[in-house]
Amino acid sequence: MKILSFKLNGEVKFGPKVKKEEAVWDVLKIQEELNVLPSFPENIIDGVALGFDFVEKIRKLVEAAKESDQVEKYKHVFTTIEWLSPIPRTPKNIICVGKNYDAHVKEMGGEVAPKDLVVFTKAPTTIAADEQVLPIHASKTASLDYEGELAIVIGKRGKEIPKNQAIDYIFGYTIANDITARDLQDRHVQYFIGKSLEGTCPMGPYIVSKDEIPDPQNLSLVTKVNGEVRQNGSTKDMLFTVENLISILSQYITLEPGDVILTGTPSGVGKGMTPPVFLQSGDEVKVSIEGIGTLSNRFE
Repeated sequence: MKILSFKLNGEVKFGPKVKKEEAVWDVLKIQEELNVLPSFPENIIDGVALGFDFVEKIRKLVEAAKESDQVEKYKHVFTTIEWLSPIPRTPKNIICVGKNYDAHVKEMGGEVAPKDLVVFTKAPTTIAADEQVLPIHASKTASLDYEGELAIVIGKRGKEIPKNQAIDYIFGYTIANDITARDLQDRHVQYFIGKSLEGTCPMGPYIVSKDEIPDPQNLSLVTKVNGEVRQNGSTKDMLFTVENLISILSQYITLEPGDVILTGTPSGVGKGMTPPVFLQSGDEVKVSIEGIGTLSNRFE
């Protein structure tokens, strides 16, 4: 199931994409008016905490809407809503993994891939939506760069998770662009400032429930800047797999529903080009991941 978050008439909502239509089901409105279920979560994080039961509850609400005599009343076409990140606000900082593709390690000047996870975070204020126009931050940086990534959405609280149980803690997956101010990243050594300018973590357009992506290690990932392919990779090339990432991170951090883990980027970033090519005002970046869709943003 593809689930999106959106704003309508000032109210934050969520719902599944209508199959074969550019529209979303308003499941909160369905529940409120048709009273289908004994209870239903009012926000997306409480929903993903229910795991697959959340998907089943949504399906029951959609079926009830289809059986009603006012089907169209419970749909909103995409042109009438304001898109939000699928997780509009994470419970804590966004957890990010660096240097998780060998070719990216080399293009950034490294010779040997790391033996241990390289972990940093981005502030929740970096979160932005699909199709949102993002600031170029020209007064703060001269080297804003893109990093297309597969993102994991955690659905169950856990600590010290065995690798063979890691998938059980995932609700689904989305797309992220780990936008980075390279000069600030270098200047401050610790990555947080260079990774945390506002609007530098667009995510979306959907969370895809994990049942639709049985193998997260076999997904194509393509990033285009103004239509030019810059990154053309596959999650099969990760140095640390999705299962490994969750298991290792949970040895030190308690993972919670709604936490988002960025799994690293393949080669092809602007800094890795000769000479480096950074984002400019007017540029459009599109990150596409097989089975999820395309995350698009323009900069100004």
